[in-house]
Amino acid sequence: MIAALAWGTLAASSLVLGAVLAFARGWSKRQVGLVLAFGAGALISAVSFELAEEALAVGGAGAAAIGLGVGALTYFVLDGVIAKRHATGRGRRGRAGSDGGTALALGAFLDGIPEQLVLGTSLAASGEIGVSLLVAIFVSNLPEALGSAEQMHGAGTSRSAILRLWLLVAAFCVAATGIGYLAGEAVSGDARAALDGFAAGALLVMLIDSMIPDARAEAGRAAGLITVLGFALAAGLSNM
Repeated sequence: MIAALAWGTLAASSLVLGAVLAFARGWSKRQVGLVLAFGAGALISAVSFELAEEALAVGGAGAAAIGLGVGALTYFVLDGVIAKRHATGRGRRGRAGSDGGTALALGAFLDGIPEQLVLGTSLAASGEIGVSLLVAIFVSNLPEALGSAEQMHGAGTSRSAILRLWLLVAAFCVAATGIGYLAGEAVSGDARAALDGFAAGALLVMLIDSMIPDARAEAGRAAGLITVLGFALAAGLSNM
């Protein structure tokens, strides 16, 4: 359990690091978009090699497919609720333009929970951390926190308030890793496959609806190339 919380802390620490980097210097939209594209590629690899593949290996295809559909629908509905209640529009750029940071925190929470849950369950099941998933989570968190912190600071929110917000979000994500670890110890077979499928479904909707479009809009044509490089690195790490 302690190891799960430690790895979860490392993965979620990039949320706070992103906010700190936003205060250190100015970042262009292109730079943020390139990091976003790299993180998207790493997440695609994690979905392919550490979620979908593992779900099929530990349980039935039916359980994995049900989890995939439920995860996708859950993310889609909750993301729509955030957009409607906070008038942010869909996607990370929409959240970054919200007032007060509430939608930013909810959006990061929504993106991070499936990732960190599976980080915990994979550690419980195998005793080893999924390196590509860890890298994917760490990298994909950076541009959201960085871009959002810049927007919030520009709107007049104090640095201390921004850091408290992202520390709170990171703490929830770490707790999700612990919950995933406990769930991984308690379930096996089809239940584990459904849980992996749930995370994969949620992440795929987030990638298609939010992360990839935002990366392309901010980084231009280079986004495709950087996404593939992120995928290649994470795929290589997953087979180490």
